[in-house]
Amino acid sequence: MSFWNNERVVVTGGAGFLGSFVLEGLKARGCANVFVPRSKDYDLREKSDIQRMFRTAQPTLVLHLAAVVGGIGANREHPGRFFYENAIMGIELIEQARRFKLPKLVVVGTICAYPKFTPVPFKEDDLWNGYPEETNAPYGIAKKALLVQCQSYRQEYGLNSIYLLPVNLYGPRDNFHPSSSHVIPALIKKCVDARERGDKFIECWGTGNASREFIYAADAAEGILLAAEKYNKPEPVNIGTGREITIKNLVELIARLTRFTGEIRWDPTQPDGQPRRCLDTTRARQEFGFVARTSFEDGLRQTIAWYEHNREKLQ
Repeated sequence: MSFWNNERVVVTGGAGFLGSFVLEGLKARGCANVFVPRSKDYDLREKSDIQRMFRTAQPTLVLHLAAVVGGIGANREHPGRFFYENAIMGIELIEQARRFKLPKLVVVGTICAYPKFTPVPFKEDDLWNGYPEETNAPYGIAKKALLVQCQSYRQEYGLNSIYLLPVNLYGPRDNFHPSSSHVIPALIKKCVDARERGDKFIECWGTGNASREFIYAADAAEGILLAAEKYNKPEPVNIGTGREITIKNLVELIARLTRFTGEIRWDPTQPDGQPRRCLDTTRARQEFGFVARTSFEDGLRQTIAWYEHNREKLQ
């Protein structure tokens, strides 16, 4: 834990879902000097605000978590916004990090950067072997460009920047808004709300045949912090569990855990998204000893319990 004693840490996106778990992890490690730039005070799309953030916080380490994200629907509705805002935030942040001579930068990318038909399990070396799945390609490509920038800035300027690829996150405090949520919070809300209304069925997008891998947000935060402590190489690193589940089985599991007993109907006119998604997590284990600890069912139970306790405030 001595690594954190004298670090001045900036966490972009620290007020967000993943950021809240990263902040808890920093506190548990005894890191006392943490700065979270709030969007009302620092617009990370603006160079002048990023420069002001560096001058104010004087960081020795930046964890770049800030992103504009959403599920398939949000990605289809806002491809231009998702490309521009994610790209410009990262590009300008990395540029100012090298100008400031930042000792270390951790950039959190996205699993959406992988090609649509990546062989399973996804290995980091396959990242450039094709085009991402179409519905989230603008977001994925914007974030993947930051990997190129990190590597080229390391080569030319000596910037110690590392790049992490977390798989789909879930957990308490997730976004449950129906227009922008990801699949797990969307399904939890759908099942709990249908149960409370006494609905006889729910309707789900796609065929249910696609698969996904999910990581509990607190585990992902631990992986990010371990990488910050121990990893200093240019190659990207997957952060995940290495276990996949079909969307059909996921819906059935969430229905059981939320006590929804109605029918599950599928709408195959809506997209499945990427056909399969499951990571090879060997590099994270070998390079900095990261292994996800939370079982999927335990994580879902905790997420469902949080939603049921807070659902009235979220309406």
